[in-house]
Amino acid sequence: MKIVAIVGSIRKESYNRKLAEYVQKRYQAKMDIEVLNIKDLPMFSEDIENDPPSEVKQFRGKVAEADAVLWVTPEYNYSISGVLKNAIDWLSRGDKVLIGKPSWIMGASMGALGTARAQGHLRDILFSPGVSSPLLPGNEVYVGAVHEKIDAAGNLTHEPTVKFLDTVVDNFIQWFNRQSQLMKQ
Repeated sequence: MKIVAIVGSIRKESYNRKLAEYVQKRYQAKMDIEVLNIKDLPMFSEDIENDPPSEVKQFRGKVAEADAVLWVTPEYNYSISGVLKNAIDWLSRGDKVLIGKPSWIMGASMGALGTARAQGHLRDILFSPGVSSPLLPGNEVYVGAVHEKIDAAGNLTHEPTVKFLDTVVDNFIQWFNRQSQLMKQ
């Protein structure tokens, strides 16, 4: 299964990027995850929508070719980041490569609630008409106090969080397989 991970933070030492890379490494035997870079995407504009820059075309192409999307979002002012919203705007116009593409969400923050509010907003966006991405239900991953649960090498060291991620990854794979069977009928 080919997954693209879209991380809503472009900070070099982003905990969310570290989380995505940890998931990529830990579950490589179960799924092929590519962590995409959204840092170089230009701001969405209808002026260039029909002939977007090569960075946008490559980004859209990777998402279109993937079986599913893993969204890893930080929380900025109780919502998703501007760079993540911009990436979604590019994906929701033109080819609309997210429509029908299965998704799942996780996020990490130093706060106690993880990224609960941002994930709520992201869910609303993923259900919008130009996006319409089916979402793994009931498996919310809010990694709060992440700075206490991850080491300098980017490994999660908090065993309950690791076990929970193991469960969510297995749940996603089962859900994805069920979704795939339904689409074939």
